[in-house]
Amino acid sequence: MSSEGFLKQMQTIGEKLLLKLQNLPKADPVEIVFFCVVLLFIGTVLLLMIIACSCCCYSCCGCDRRREIQVHPAAH
Repeated sequence: MSSEGFLKQMQTIGEKLLLKLQNLPKADPVEIVFFCVVLLFIGTVLLLMIIACSCCCYSCCGCDRRREIQVHPAAH
């Protein structure tokens, strides 16, 4: 997918979300609850991705401060 196609899709999704937000005060209570549940799900997925990426980067990039130096006994 080209970057122009991706940007076009993102713009379309943004416009749909904006339209949904504009019509939300006139919506049924059930539709408002479903919309909030969808937003909560998206937020949870993004939060979990950020946590997973930060934990992965923390362990892979040498930022782990808990590493212990292994000491081997001296040969006599």
